[in-house]
Amino acid sequence: MRIARELYEEMVAHAREEAPNECVGMVASTDGQAVAVYRAVNAEASPLRFRIEPEEQLELHNKIEEGGFELGAIYHSHTRTEPRPSQTDINFARLWPGVLWIIVGLDGEQAEVRTWSIDDGQVSGAELVVE
Repeated sequence: MRIARELYEEMVAHAREEAPNECVGMVASTDGQAVAVYRAVNAEASPLRFRIEPEEQLELHNKIEEGGFELGAIYHSHTRTEPRPSQTDINFARLWPGVLWIIVGLDGEQAEVRTWSIDDGQVSGAELVVE
């Protein structure tokens, strides 16, 4: 997926603002290009996990589709660990096949952002090109 620097920075800013809790949001895309970032509320308000309320999930998904786009990625942050999918992330990803997972790691001085493909429990690195 390709993403404009402004949208990339929006995800990182969201992660920093929500710390020490995890943040969560959705990325709209078209033809492999991110076009919008939608912040969501972490209903867990937890440094260890995230959850979007079903009503908000539906609202954001509808906004994406009404714009003529697709859900390209779900992003969230890891505030204490490296940006690698946890077992909880892997389990949750089963509900969203074909969607990329962007994790903003805040464990170090600089944010580390990594992208993953998680399909049927299988995790592999994916490319996020910042333009």
